[in-house]
Amino acid sequence: MKVAFYPGCVARGGCPELYPATLLVCQKLGIELEELTGAACTGAGVLQEKDRKLGDALNARTFAMAERKGLPIMTICSTCQGVMSQANKRLQDDDAYRAQINEVLKEEGLEYKGNVEIKHLLWVMVEDIGVDKVKALFTRKLQDLRIAPFYGCYIVRPSWALGFSEHPDRQGALETLIEAVGATVVDFEGKTKCCGLPILLINEKNSVDMVAKHTSTAQNLGANAMVTPCPLCHLNLDGYQPKAAKQSGIAIHMPILHLPQLMGLAMGFSPKEMGLERHIVSTKAVEAKIREAQPARA
Repeated sequence: MKVAFYPGCVARGGCPELYPATLLVCQKLGIELEELTGAACTGAGVLQEKDRKLGDALNARTFAMAERKGLPIMTICSTCQGVMSQANKRLQDDDAYRAQINEVLKEEGLEYKGNVEIKHLLWVMVEDIGVDKVKALFTRKLQDLRIAPFYGCYIVRPSWALGFSEHPDRQGALETLIEAVGATVVDFEGKTKCCGLPILLINEKNSVDMVAKHTSTAQNLGANAMVTPCPLCHLNLDGYQPKAAKQSGIAIHMPILHLPQLMGLAMGFSPKEMGLERHIVSTKAVEAKIREAQPARA
C-alpha cells in the first residue's frame, strides 16, 4: 500500500519521537510512504475560525499535491485529520467554491479536482490492512497493560465530515487496536473530549484542569497508560501533566503513548526505538511490563 504521507507539524516539532516511530511501524506494516514535503500546516482549526477560505486553500493545495500523485493522504494526527476532512467535504460538495479555491492554486500550477481520500493511520490499520494482518506482525503480547484510549476532539467530530456513517467501526477503532496488542481497555467518559490544548494560551488554568481530570480519571480506573492518535493531545496530556498534578493537588502519574509507539512495542521494537525516553512523564513502569510480556502467538 502506498500513501501520500502527511506527518503534520507536531510530529516533527513538539513530539519528535512520533515521526521515527511511525516510519518504523509503517515499514513493518508494508505501507510505502511518499511524504508531502512541501505541504503547509492545516491551520489546526484556528485559522479556519478567522479565515475559512484561506484555511481551505492551504488544505486544497495539499490535496492537489496528493491528487497529482494519484495517492490517498495518510495522517498521524487527529487534528490534521479533522481539519482536512472538513475542508475536503466543503470542497467536494460545492463545485463553485472549489473553483474559487482553484483560482488561488492556479498561481502555483495546481488544481484540486476533489478526488482525494484522507485517512488516519488508525483507520488504515483497521480498514485497509485489517486487524488480523496487523496482529500477525506482533512479537509481544502486552497482556499486563491496562490502557485508556484517548481520541480527543477532531477524529470523532463532526461525524458528517469523518465518514462515520460509511465506517461506523471508526468510533471504536482505538479500542480495537488496544485489544489487538493483548492489553485491557480501560474505558472512560473523557476519551472523546477535548484535551485542553486549544484553550491553553487563553485560559491555561482551565486547560490544565482538563489534563488533570482526564489523566486522574484514567489512573483511578486502573490504567497503566493512555494512548492517543493525536500528537497535540499528547503534548498537553504529557507535557502539562506535572503542572496539572500540582494545580489539582492530585498525585498523577499517567504515561501517554502515541498510537504508533503502542503498535511498535507490540511489534518488538524497543522503548528506545519508539522514543519513550523523550516523554515528560516517565514510561519506566510501562517498559517494565513490556519486558515481562509473553511472545505473541499466531
